[in-house]
Amino acid sequence: MDPVIIVGAGPVGLTLAMALARQEVPSVVLDEGPGKDDPRPARTVVLREDTAALLERLTGVPLAREGAHWAAWRSLRRKQVMREVTFGDGAEPAPLHIAQHVLTGALRTALAAEPLVDLAVDSRLDSVEQEPSGVTAHTRGPQGTWWRGSYLVGCDGPRSTVRKLQDIRFPGRTAVERHAVAALRTELPWADEALLHRMPPWRTSTPSAGEVTARPLPDGVWRLDWLLPPGKDLVTPELLLARVRETLAGWKGGSAPAYELLDTGVHTVHHRLARRWRVGRVFLAGDAAHLLGALGTQGLDEGLRDADNLAWKLALAWHHGPHEALLDSYQAERRGIVAGRLRAADQVLPLLRGGGGLRAYVPGSTRGHDALLADGHLGRGALGAPGAYDGSPLAPRHLEAEVPVATAPGAAIADVRVTAEDGSFVRLRDRLGRGALLVVLIAPGTGVWERKHWVTAGVMPRLAAAVSALPHPAELLVAESYPGAAAHTVLLVRPDGHLVAALGGVRPADLYSAAEATLGGPAKAEATAGSAAK
Repeated sequence: MDPVIIVGAGPVGLTLAMALARQEVPSVVLDEGPGKDDPRPARTVVLREDTAALLERLTGVPLAREGAHWAAWRSLRRKQVMREVTFGDGAEPAPLHIAQHVLTGALRTALAAEPLVDLAVDSRLDSVEQEPSGVTAHTRGPQGTWWRGSYLVGCDGPRSTVRKLQDIRFPGRTAVERHAVAALRTELPWADEALLHRMPPWRTSTPSAGEVTARPLPDGVWRLDWLLPPGKDLVTPELLLARVRETLAGWKGGSAPAYELLDTGVHTVHHRLARRWRVGRVFLAGDAAHLLGALGTQGLDEGLRDADNLAWKLALAWHHGPHEALLDSYQAERRGIVAGRLRAADQVLPLLRGGGGLRAYVPGSTRGHDALLADGHLGRGALGAPGAYDGSPLAPRHLEAEVPVATAPGAAIADVRVTAEDGSFVRLRDRLGRGALLVVLIAPGTGVWERKHWVTAGVMPRLAAAVSALPHPAELLVAESYPGAAAHTVLLVRPDGHLVAALGGVRPADLYSAAEATLGGPAKAEATAGSAAK
């Protein structure tokens, strides 16, 4: 079967290629550039725990060595500390702040060692044609080339050629926020801590600088963002240097400390959402499908989740034939999550950035402001949380033995220690992304005995037989405990790490029904031309 064609070699496109290769699906990545990224210290990303873990699984690189985990996050209003969050040591997981060129470099290095991925540089897409059996793409470059693929995924950014060629509308709002950005090496009063400072007490040469964010990077480097007033006023080098000196002096409480300016820029945030994410055998992912990022939120997180969601569905279709309901679920799940985040941001933006602010609506609104911004910056709530596929068309219905656990159906699973089929102890997340469903039995006490002593005891033989009878390959794992789960609870987990269902005991019929629903129902060899007309 022909490889999957991936248009775009940014973090999302490279992640999708590696995720497909992990499930033994070949791909061709069309990179319109020369195959490397210029270092831009001021162009960075903040990754949440789930997306950082995904990239570490795919690259084999401990990204914490390449970026910086925040020790804490705090917000100030004038001189008052409004909120402080400490990370690590059993507390909330720390976000990872990393330069985008470092992240992309790690993905490119892993991709270079992957025989199932072909990277075509200097290849700019200019046409796409699709038939019921596949997709043909043409690229310009030193030598114009035709490419044949089974599916095509546009990961080619906000100005996506794929989206334009498929005549997909991309409505939304332009320039909802603008930030002046600087990356510099200096010493700040708080090491390894991120800071959001609203209404700083100094406002002399830059009276409009009402919000500034500082995020640490390795080697004493910091990224500073200043919220700009609405409009298109030019940010001159002189204005940016004045803001750097004034901000550093304000934080030091005197003259500005020594600093080395490494990079500068202006970051403009747009909010847009493509009307369709699938047209037959053509899909959109990442910035080609959505733009978000106001109020401290991170658009790349959602792009990486797009890749993780789509990879296992394309892999199943590539290996076993078209599963139209499964492929359609990509748009239903991912677009629904991103649309919800955009709606939440659109509701909050007038309150936080408008003239009256939240004070016009809620008494004691200063802390209300802060709580909303904390949600965006820390990946919480409607603004920043990853979201759950609880309304997914793949969700099973009417399972008699379903029981509640701390993870809601459709949400990402907790990363507990499990015993694998070979008897080794691994993290549950380490088993994700291999194309198989995961079935996890909660069996207290199994961690203190070798697997050979309990693998043939109790409910294990019956559960093993039920797993082997499922309509798709599944891996049977055993955990001593899981948050909110009683002994002998059985969890069914999707390849992308989202909980399908928790069952009270070994219930083969319910387990089979849940697995079949997760795959989109019984496989049907429908022509993808039908979906192209939707």
